Amino acid sequence: MSTQDLVPSPVGPVDVEQAEAALVERYPRLVRIAYLVLPPSLGRNRRVLTAHALVQRSLPRRRVPGPAVPGPRRAEDAVDPGYAYVRGEVLRQALIAGLPLRRLALPRRAQFPPLLPHVWGLRLFPRVGGADELALDQQLSRLSGPGRAAYVLRGLERQGDPEVLRILAAAGVDDPAAALAEADALDDPAFTDPGHSGHPAGTAGTGSGTDRVGEQSGPGWAWGPDGTGSPGETGSSDGTGSPDGTRSPGEARNPGGTGDLGSAGRLGGSGRPDGSGLPGAPAGTGSAAPEGRSERVGEQAGPGRVGRAGLPDGPRDPRDPGRATGPATPGGSRRDADTDGHDERGGHDGHGEPGRTAGPGQAGALGGHESGGPSGAGRPRGAGPRGSALPRRLSGAALLESDEFDPCALQARPTDLMRRRQHARAGFVAVVALVVCGTLLGLPGDGWGRNGAAAPSYARNPAAEAALDPGEVKRVEPGVWQGATRRDFSVWPVRGGLRGDSALLRRALAVWARPGGSVRTSATPGTPVGPPMGPPQLLFAGRVDAMRVVLFHDGLRAVRYAEPVEGTEGAALDFARTDAADAVGAAALVVSRAGGNVRYLTAPWVRETAVRDLLMPAKDPWPLARDADGVTEPLPSPARAGACSRWNTLQVRDGEGVRLLTDLGELAPARLLWGPPAAPADATGPEAREAWARTACQLAAVRGHGVRSVNAWRFARQPLPEGAGRATWVCTRAETWRGTGSRVLAQFLVPSPRVPAALAARSEGSPACGVRDPRVLAGVLWQAPGGGWFVLAAGSPDFTALEVSGGVEGRSDGPLLAVRAKAGARADLDGTLRGGSRTGALR
Repeated sequence: MSTQDLVPSPVGPVDVEQAEAALVERYPRLVRIAYLVLPPSLGRNRRVLTAHALVQRSLPRRRVPGPAVPGPRRAEDAVDPGYAYVRGEVLRQALIAGLPLRRLALPRRAQFPPLLPHVWGLRLFPRVGGADELALDQQLSRLSGPGRAAYVLRGLERQGDPEVLRILAAAGVDDPAAALAEADALDDPAFTDPGHSGHPAGTAGTGSGTDRVGEQSGPGWAWGPDGTGSPGETGSSDGTGSPDGTRSPGEARNPGGTGDLGSAGRLGGSGRPDGSGLPGAPAGTGSAAPEGRSERVGEQAGPGRVGRAGLPDGPRDPRDPGRATGPATPGGSRRDADTDGHDERGGHDGHGEPGRTAGPGQAGALGGHESGGPSGAGRPRGAGPRGSALPRRLSGAALLESDEFDPCALQARPTDLMRRRQHARAGFVAVVALVVCGTLLGLPGDGWGRNGAAAPSYARNPAAEAALDPGEVKRVEPGVWQGATRRDFSVWPVRGGLRGDSALLRRALAVWARPGGSVRTSATPGTPVGPPMGPPQLLFAGRVDAMRVVLFHDGLRAVRYAEPVEGTEGAALDFARTDAADAVGAAALVVSRAGGNVRYLTAPWVRETAVRDLLMPAKDPWPLARDADGVTEPLPSPARAGACSRWNTLQVRDGEGVRLLTDLGELAPARLLWGPPAAPADATGPEAREAWARTACQLAAVRGHGVRSVNAWRFARQPLPEGAGRATWVCTRAETWRGTGSRVLAQFLVPSPRVPAALAARSEGSPACGVRDPRVLAGVLWQAPGGGWFVLAAGSPDFTALEVSGGVEGRSDGPLLAVRAKAGARADLDGTLRGGSRTGALR
């Protein structure tokens, strides 16, 4: 068969209404197809629900176009286009649902359990069939999904092989021919019943076995007069295929022979109108089987089946117009009766099926056996001593239409009641816990509505509630600082035009305690960012640069909250550690940053404010105005500047002198000092300004480090080789508010005042150059004006000797050293102190 034969060719366009009409009209048939194609491993309950779900979502969303030029019509194409389309969709989804879920593959919708329809508390499954249905279900489970689809299309839908191949190709089957070969193998005796030595399941040759009255063999099977059969045999008019009672495989039946169930549906034990299986059998007798075979009571073959006393006008079975039943007898049973759930396929005693009655031509005992004569072999069973018809087994194609595979006629049973009760209790507890948590989170007073950008409340206790109450905030009167024994943030008076805005203070306190995800938060290193331990002190609350700003102090930290004038989106929260602040350390706080400028809120004891550029030591400072609350005018900040072209500092004057403060990107500005570690002074003198003018750009190395003060001092002067002048060695130490993490810089200044300082060494956490250890030693590789290179080193006055080793060798007595070297040379530097101990260079 060519590849072109497998190309799907719909017979015409399909409208949504046409497909819906076909689905409603043929719904039971479509659900049966889906049920049969789905893998039995899903379980009967899930197969039923999945089959209904697949059919119910098989409608197209829009009109489905047909081919531009339709091909020639075939006999098997004579199907309603709407039904053909819906059937193809059902097959496609059923095949996808049978695929195994793989770890790396994306699951398809049909592979999930169906959402609708869904049944709570019940398990649904089709009505119970017999042993033949069970055998067929087991055989179908051994096929692949495409194989089951091919068997259903050919047996249930009566489609020819070419059309089956086309439908499978349209449904997405990769190898339709292999699927059709699987369906062919299902009727192979070796596949059907390997344990019967070449005979189909449920049939026997001359040996003993079980069978059912009225059943016939599958396609291609016929019985001989001696009770034997072989594949491919067909009956003749006298019940035999040849004078010796046999017929070769492949020969066609003559009229009156045994019927072909694959083309004519269910037939009786023979093709004769009188229902007899062999010539001369009386009408109305049941079909018989060889001795040793059990039969099912009350079941006869196709059109020849009769009811009570063999009369054709007996009550009819609604499932089969050609089947008649009689009244129940004590030993009889009915095949389609429901079971009690313990054995879905057997009777109450595990052998028969209750409710099926036997006619006069049928045996009345369940599972009974009759002997045909003294030898016990070759005699047919029936109502009389001599049966006339051999039994015929129902084919798989006919069994596909039985109640066993009807997902629309269902039985219901409860699920696991104990497990369901446990799950209900667990679900109830989870719902109660969810309701309680939601109620606690939704209590009034702590939501986003009243507290702006604050996160939901997570704790409730009296101390926390008092700390978040704006009415409990501490407020200092304006004149308290004048009579206080100390001057720090604790005596700052409350200022600002919004200091009476309780809503603003509530939001600020709530965001401080619980900053939300949209709040921009910053803190200097070592500063805790938790909520206040009690009601904090309010320093300022007012409007600055289109922002509402609130400043708090809780004894350890200064906290700044800022929010836009319109709304609370984009709120900011800044923390800075300010414990043990003195009058100079508490002289100012940053109140606003906008557009590269900074504003300060000054202490009440600050009398004057001015701006001084450190890089221009000879230039006088210019005044900086303040408002009535002590907020300065904006001035350019060096904290965010890229190039070091200017370094503006805040110069304040109080009752004791002039101070120099610089912004290092933190809430509290750092104090600039000059002098030995034991006695530093404010960097306001000429020498200090000259030195800071050349070292100010190195302050960028300590930005955002929680710096409280920066002290620079000259620890050595050194004559340069070749008469190049005198160099200056400066040590700069940045102290932090937390007391640890100090940074030390050793800088080398050439005689030219326009050349910035060169960084010789740096260290973090070292006590050098400080009050505890004022000693410092550093060295550089310097090029003289004549082109020569030298290693220059200098130490504080405590050093008595210096020594360099490694790439350069040299020694000197005293705190200064100059040794000739090569470009790029590297060396180790050590020094000897007055006490005789040795120490290395700053690193």
